Amino acid sequence: MKNEKKPLLTLTDAAANRVKDLMSNADSGVIGIRIGIKTAGCSGLKYNIEYAKEVKPFEEKVIVDDVLILVDPAATMFLIGSKMDYKESKFSSGFEFENPNEISRCGCGESFTVSNS
Repeated sequence: MKNEKKPLLTLTDAAANRVKDLMSNADSGVIGIRIGIKTAGCSGLKYNIEYAKEVKPFEEKVIVDDVLILVDPAATMFLIGSKMDYKESKFSSGFEFENPNEISRCGCGESFTVSNS
């Protein structure tokens, strides 16, 4: 049985389209978006998404539908196998992550915890 490598990150069509839309309205020099993890919230970790103007050392590159997603090296182990989506409702909109590494999420959905194993 072969060891199949999980993709670091996948994007839904909605997420890829939203990133393309954001990129079309971004300042000049923006080459993609960067995804990282910050210590925050009641569960411990929070996703951080920002515009990227350069590729930093050791960042993983994920290209989906001509969209460049850079993954902060400190976040890689937390994101392996995750799926990024974009959802809109009557009262909110934003990127959401389906992360197989999460073991819990706070009640408001703002932060998450991952397994230590």
